[in-house]
Amino acid sequence: MQGEQAKDRAVIGVAGKDALPFLQGLVSNDLRWLEQGPGIVWAALLTPQGKYLVDFFVVAAGERLLIDVKDSFAPGLVKRLTMYRLRADVTLGPLALPVSRGLGAQPEDALADPRHPALGWRLYGGAPGGDPAVDWDAIRVAHVIPETGIELIPDESYILENGFERLHGVDFRKGCYVGQEVTARMKHKTELRKGLVQVTVEGAAEPGAEITAEGKPVGTLFTRSGDRALAYLRFDRAGNDMEANGIRVNAIS
Repeated sequence: MQGEQAKDRAVIGVAGKDALPFLQGLVSNDLRWLEQGPGIVWAALLTPQGKYLVDFFVVAAGERLLIDVKDSFAPGLVKRLTMYRLRADVTLGPLALPVSRGLGAQPEDALADPRHPALGWRLYGGAPGGDPAVDWDAIRVAHVIPETGIELIPDESYILENGFERLHGVDFRKGCYVGQEVTARMKHKTELRKGLVQVTVEGAAEPGAEITAEGKPVGTLFTRSGDRALAYLRFDRAGNDMEANGIRVNAIS
């Protein structure tokens, strides 16, 4: 087993009789099956215009819900949820609860990462044990999985362009939530023109580099692992004649 504490995560506790319906009306995924017992859902909070604000895991933990979020995004998320709370019977605030993640055999009380089997499991409050040597960036690149604050950029990204449907982060039958109309329109009425893909990079181009083709901007290079990387591309200009800082870039998927 390989496991380690995820030191860049924060946990927010959400309690009260309205906790689940409160979050259900805000986030991109369906949380209702958490009523059945311990479980975990990956979801995002969007702007009314359908743009990404923050993604997180919602975990059923006894009489309360846990929100597992990137630590630098936690204060802003608490502030926004408090703004939406109004008169709902909901209390929320930070918890001093460690988050661990790993691969292989799941420790007792661990939950499978809902995005992709390659991401293993997540554990709340326990010690992970095992060997911590896991290259998470290599896993994300191999399976085209975006990361908070890197590929997923607040007020800029759209979740469907970043694979949320494939990664089980959005539900199209759950009903209304903030940004739902734009997300549904992108799903049903348009063909995606941009998106996150895996590319090969034949040199020393760094993450953040602009990708061009025939002198025209195509997209941006993001997380890199060896000769492969994630890139956000404009599909009508993408091809095998792309470059970043003079280094050849080829789309894979």
